[in-house]
Amino acid sequence: MIKLIPDWAVHDEEFWLAIRRRNLWFIKLRYATVAILVLFLLTYRFFLSIHLSETQTNVLIFIAFFILFYNVLLHFIRRFLKHDSNAFNPLHLSIIQMILDLTMLLLMIYYSGGVESPLIFFLIFHMIVGSLILPGLIIYSFALAVLMVFWGITVGEYYGFFEHHHIEGFLPFHLHQDFNYVLSVNIVFAMVIVITVVLANNIARQLYQKEQQLYSYIEKLNQAEKEKTKYILSVVHEIKTPLNAMHAYLDLVLQKFLGPLDEVVEEKLRRAKKRSDEALEMINTVLKVSQMKLMDQINEEEFEIIELIKSTIKRHSQFAQTKSVEVKLIDERKEQCKIKGDQFLILIAFSNLLGNAIKYNFENGKVEIKLYNKDKMCFVEFCDNGPGIPKEDQEKVFQDFFRASNIRKMVTEGAGLGLSFVKEIIEKHKGSITLQSPSRLQQPGKPGACFIVSLPCV
Repeated sequence: MIKLIPDWAVHDEEFWLAIRRRNLWFIKLRYATVAILVLFLLTYRFFLSIHLSETQTNVLIFIAFFILFYNVLLHFIRRFLKHDSNAFNPLHLSIIQMILDLTMLLLMIYYSGGVESPLIFFLIFHMIVGSLILPGLIIYSFALAVLMVFWGITVGEYYGFFEHHHIEGFLPFHLHQDFNYVLSVNIVFAMVIVITVVLANNIARQLYQKEQQLYSYIEKLNQAEKEKTKYILSVVHEIKTPLNAMHAYLDLVLQKFLGPLDEVVEEKLRRAKKRSDEALEMINTVLKVSQMKLMDQINEEEFEIIELIKSTIKRHSQFAQTKSVEVKLIDERKEQCKIKGDQFLILIAFSNLLGNAIKYNFENGKVEIKLYNKDKMCFVEFCDNGPGIPKEDQEKVFQDFFRASNIRKMVTEGAGLGLSFVKEIIEKHKGSITLQSPSRLQQPGKPGACFIVSLPCV
């Protein structure tokens, strides 16, 4: 099989998708062409002052049905073609389509007057589309073949080698034997075809080259991101080593292997151990997240989502008590269902949503977590009656480094990365997250916000 992929089409998948889209577009256009041609044959006598001979009518009817036949066949074959440059592929189908279409079009031009035909301009349309998807050598060959056939038709009719099929009523006189007209049309048509093909093919090549450069830059950025993630992993891992050592020493002292402790000292050491536990948990979270970004994969396991939510509430219970925020869990599921995914990452996402609902709430506020099933999906709503999110900020809350304008006035800490990462985690688990503000817990002066997470059940 001849290799037809241009050298500048490096990223094959995008190239193949473009070819497939154009093939399908041509197939749909061909159905419309058949319908228009049949409609023309049925109605032209009533609206146009032209007359087609019996031969012209029969040929146009044959062409209409033949186009319909091969179009249905091409539509069927298209489904089974793979993006394989070494086998029969969508690009070969494009070439077959062009050969068949140009053959039918040239046949229609011949039987509609040759050099007098109004259909000549459709050849330019095919040359433009072909120039966008075919390598230069192929499309130049097509252009040369079209010019030679067109010249053959017009010159053959001029010298009487071929019968001329004039459309009565379209032109007041015959032009196929007017030397100046035939020569002018052939020269102008050849110039238009050549210029069109050269310009369109060069523009298409430049666009693909620009696309190649963009992909190259994206690959470099991704590589730089991976290097940065590797660096973070190594640094965080080095930080974890002395923390583990400190944690071990605290355990040794608190277990009184080194002797009895004063109660005040023991309480201080227990607080230090608790903080070291939190630091280790944060480091493990960073390691897990960095590993996910680096490897672009998650550990899948089945687990009960209700237990995960209860664990999340327990982690934030002290924080909620400090702010006098009531956290309520409502399970409205009609049947139990398990979630398949990385339990640790889902826990990070839920912890972030609940932490935000508490942190950005008012004193004596309310947070409600509602769990329910619908259409084989598990929904978890994190709703509060806090300050809410302004309407103009709602489309941006899941962007990196974005914080709502009203939140920036209330709380100074936070980088604005939490929700963007939550969204990334949920989407990696084939779920979705949406925002509603005001929430169903809204009160006067407290519009609140609801983050609704949906995850597929197993």
